[in-house]
Parts: sequence; C-alpha cells; structure tokens
Amino acid sequence: MKYKLLLVVNLFFLSLFSSAQDTQPVQFSFDKAKTAAGEFELKIKAKPAAGIQLFSTQKISEDLPVNTIINFDTAAKIFLRDSIKESGTLKTTVDATLNNATIKYFTDSVEWVQKIKLNKGDSTRIIGSINYYYKKGESIESGEQRISMQFQYNADDTAAIADVGNSSIQSKSLWGLLLAGIAAGLIGFLTPCVYALVPITVSFFTKRSKTKSQGKVNALFYSLCIILIYTLVGALVATVLPKNALNNLSTNWIFNIFLFVLFIIFGISFLGAFEINLPSSWSNKIDSKAGIGSYSGIFFMALTLVVVSFSCTGNFVASLLGLSTAAGKLAPIIGMLGFGLGLALPFAVFAFFPALLSGLGKSGGWQNALKVVLGFLELALALKFLSNADLDKGWRILDREVFIVLWVVIFVLMGIYLLGKIKFKHDSESAKNDFGVPYVSVSRLILAIASLSFALYLIPGLWGAPLKAVSAFVPPMGTQDFIANGGGGSNVIADKQNNSAVASPQKYITKLKKYEPLAAINNNLTIYYDYAEALAAAKILKKPVMLDFTGIQCVNCREFESKIWIDNGVGQRMKNDFIIASLFCDYNEELPDNEKRFSKLLNTTIETVGDKNEDLQAELIQASGQPNYVFVDGDGKLLVQGGYGYDATKGPKEFIAHLDKVKEEFKKRFP
Repeated sequence: MKYKLLLVVNLFFLSLFSSAQDTQPVQFSFDKAKTAAGEFELKIKAKPAAGIQLFSTQKISEDLPVNTIINFDTAAKIFLRDSIKESGTLKTTVDATLNNATIKYFTDSVEWVQKIKLNKGDSTRIIGSINYYYKKGESIESGEQRISMQFQYNADDTAAIADVGNSSIQSKSLWGLLLAGIAAGLIGFLTPCVYALVPITVSFFTKRSKTKSQGKVNALFYSLCIILIYTLVGALVATVLPKNALNNLSTNWIFNIFLFVLFIIFGISFLGAFEINLPSSWSNKIDSKAGIGSYSGIFFMALTLVVVSFSCTGNFVASLLGLSTAAGKLAPIIGMLGFGLGLALPFAVFAFFPALLSGLGKSGGWQNALKVVLGFLELALALKFLSNADLDKGWRILDREVFIVLWVVIFVLMGIYLLGKIKFKHDSESAKNDFGVPYVSVSRLILAIASLSFALYLIPGLWGAPLKAVSAFVPPMGTQDFIANGGGGSNVIADKQNNSAVASPQKYITKLKKYEPLAAINNNLTIYYDYAEALAAAKILKKPVMLDFTGIQCVNCREFESKIWIDNGVGQRMKNDFIIASLFCDYNEELPDNEKRFSKLLNTTIETVGDKNEDLQAELIQASGQPNYVFVDGDGKLLVQGGYGYDATKGPKEFIAHLDKVKEEFKKRFP
C-alpha cells in the first residue's frame, strides 16, 4: 500500500508539471473591416493547436450541445446584422465517444464573421464571448474566449483596422513564502485544535508500535503525510488555475472583496462569536479508515487531523493561498508545503524525543487568548484586501487616514484585551497571585506594550508621516486628504518638468499619479507611466531609462520605495541621471483595439495596460514579479542584463552601486 500511495503522488505531480507546459488549445485573433458607410465586419479567427479538433458552430443534435457558441451582450445586439457566417475546411467524422454521432470540426483554422451596422455618430464597444468545445485525444473539453472590439462611425466614416490576439516568481520571494508558511504552521500547532492532540498522537505511536524504531518510523510517516496533504491542496490550486491567472486573480477587486469577507469571518470566529467546522460526517468517515496497522491507515490519521483541526487552521490556509496569488504558479505549493512542514514538525520531534512531552504546557486559557489575538490580526489584515479593491475601483472609501484610524483602533483594543480589561466568550478567569488578586503575566504585558506602542506609532500617519515600517500595507500617500506639511495629498504634486523640449507625462497620469510614493514627491521626481513616452524623453535628454515594473497592490514595491527611494543618494541619481517610468502591471484600464495582441510569452490576451507592461517585462528580462527595475537606453535596448528585484537584505548602498554601474555602461555606449 505504501508503494501504491507513492505511485499516486508521483503521478499527480507528474501531471501537474506536465500540465504547466501545455499551450492554449485554440488561439484566437480578431479583426474589423469597414464594408460601407457605417457598416463593418467583426472577424474572429480561431487556430487549433496540433492534435485539437475544434467543433463547428453547427449543432450536432439537440441531445449533444457541444457545438461552439458565440454570444454577444444584450447592449451589442442592436448593432448586429444577420447571423454569424462560418468559413474554413470543415471536416466530419463519426465519433464513438458521442454515441456514434457525426461531428463537424476544424483542425487548421476557421473564421467567423459578424456584420455590424452603426448610425452616424455611433461609438460602441461590442462585447461578447466564444464558448467553444474541442476534442483532445479521447476527451472532449471546453473553453471560453472574451470578445471586445471598439467600433465607431465618425463624421468622415473612417475606421482603423486593429489586430487583437487572445491571449517566475523570484526565488527569494518563494523562500520568504516558505518561511511564512512554516511560521503559520508553527502558530497553527499552538491552537487548541492541534495542540491538545500532541500527547495522544505521540503516545499512540510510541506505545502501540511493536518496537521503538517502528514507532518513530510511523510518526515520521505521519508527519510526512500531513506535509503531503497540505502540499496537495496548494498543488490543486496551482493546477486548476491557468498560467498568469494567480497574479491576475490577486489584483481582481472581486477576489479581494472575497478575501476581505473571508478574513472578517475568520477574525470574528477567533474572537469567539462562532465556530467554523467542516461537516462532522467527513471526519467520521475518514477516522473510520485510520489506524496504525498500515501506511494507508496512518495516512488517514493525518487526514483526520487536517479535517478536525480546520476550525483553527482554516484561516491560515486561506490566508496563505490568498497572499500567494500574487507570487506566481508555484507559490501556493510552496506556501502550503511550508505550512504543512511547520504543523507536522513538532509531531516528529516529540515522537523522536518523547521526554519533551513532560515539559509541554497544558492547553487552556492561554490558547484562547492566542486565538483572540489572531482574530484582531485577521481583522487588521482584512482591511488590506478591502484597500486593494478600493484602490482598483477608485471608490475612495478607505483612504490612507481612514485605514490608519481603523488600525489604531484595532491595535488599541488588542492591547487593552491583553491587559485583561476586555473579556470574550471563551476567556477564562484571569490568573491570581499569591494574595488572590488577578494579575497580568509578563508575556501578556510585553505583547500589550507592543500593541499599544504600534498604535501610537501609527497616529502621526494621520498627518502625513511616511510610516516606513508599514508603508507596504497602508494605502498610498496620494489618497490622503490632508498632509501637515503640504495640504491635500493630491494637490502637493505639481508638474515638475522644467525642460520645455521634453513633453511632460501625459498617458495615465490622472489615474496613476496618486500612487506616486512620498519619496518621489520629496525628491521632486518626474515619473512617466507609459513606456513610449519615457523612451521619447530619454532620446531628447540623452539619459538612460529606469523601468520600474510595479503594482498598485504590490506590498514589496511599497517596501522598496519607502526604504530605497527615500535615500538622498538614490533620489538625486534618479532625478538627475535617469528617466523614470513606473509601469504598473496590475493597472486594469482596457487598451485601445490597435494595441491588443496575443502574447506568446504570457500565453494569454494582452487587453489591459497591466497586461502590456507585464508582457514588456517578460520580453526584456524573461521574468515576472514586482518590483523589478530594468534599465534600457532610448531605443529600448538593455544596458545591463536582468532586473534589480526586491531583496530585504539589501539597502540603498547596493542600489546606488547598481545605478552607478548602469550610468557607466550608458556612457560607454553614448560617450
């Protein structure tokens, strides 16, 4: 049974990594053509990959709805004329997997044409979707492709033709996520659902095994199974979601609202309002298969632990999966691997050294206090996800000062709780000293001091203090309505371009300038938000370009800006020696039709400004992840290979050295 289990695991990971290499089964491209005054054709071309049979729009039968369907939004239907025409080399065959039905499909390419009719002066974006079916090998699968194309009937009746295509995290970030997972696992181990099971579980292995060595082997296998189960959870997330979807998901406002609600629910649960448990029938069925008689029984014991401890560990799993969405395809696997390792490691240690059990503290009130503290932290972190959605949609409901006020209140309340002045549902009575007087332990006092001190540290941020320690989490300075040293956050940023020969930044500036870091304001930097504008300025001023691949919701980007950009040496070099372009890879403004195209590097559609910037980063340095600083000349050619990414161990000194290296290389090329 042991070898069968290992075989299943190996096959799973083999399928995981092989699926990561798959290309899209069908590539779509779009075109539009003017046929008469106010009349256009929307042309959709689909090209199946080798070995793919793309089904026609013609129905097979009413009982087999597996034909391709092209739908348009209701608002677009008033502009549609006639039905969609299909052209291509149509093939037919009898398919045994579909009850010997005759299927119609394409293997090379197919084109669908939809006529559009506009009235003079009309301007509309035709939006719809292609729900297509295809056969790959012996399986029939489906997919969906979005349609988005702008049509306009100008006074001179002209229309531009546009092509549209359908569309590695840094190792140090993965190491950081692994360590965060281990830390979360160790904290999860201390929760009541897990901690109380340690003596029973360890004794079960040490006393019921035939020999001590066999008991240790069983305990080690039990720990490995815990790690494996959590890793499989991360692997499933990475497998189900397609390439680049995790990064897009992390910046999606709906997903961030979902995480906000999830963290609020877990936070309130930890405060004692209610318990979150998986159905008891799940744990009962799994527990019935658990036992020490075989490796499969031990595996089900580990699975039982995972299920029954969900009420305490579920929030950690959700948090890691939510935070890992911005870190790449392998991030959920690494995060869950770390969590399983942190949770399982103590079981193995106590099984190998059972004498340590005697020093293990009893479970009790201190564990509920730990849950309450985690509840407060969950509520604080929930606000970060709400802030992400707020920044993406521009609601301005959680501006910087509002965010800081809420954090101050949360950490003040946490400090008061740690001092014993607030009690929750499951809290026990405070410990009493030798005189029968309730007292606060030294550990709780230290934590209370830390919490209240942190709240006091945040308060100056209400008047515009940079708050370097948490600048990566609070909203950008541009969202603050009042700054003590300069009035409104959006008004202190003036046009800083003094060279009349160079055009000031124009594209996206009204929407992205509010994300300009405080260091840029203090150093009086001119920042471009469009690659082409930056290159044009670089050619005129004969300076190298510093491409700052960043993100609106990028935590490490804010950390880098607050610790590196703020340095005087860095700021002066950026101001005097470089053209700065901040290219946001999560800015979701839709591109004009003539800028949309298919990216082979991302294997997806480039439809937004963020997609375009992410594709440029992949093209220049074959890497993703932000922040990343890439240096090019006015023609867009790399001055130094690779990018300069975030590294918590490096400071301004190292970045200055890198900037000087770029300057020297630029001087060699353009003496």
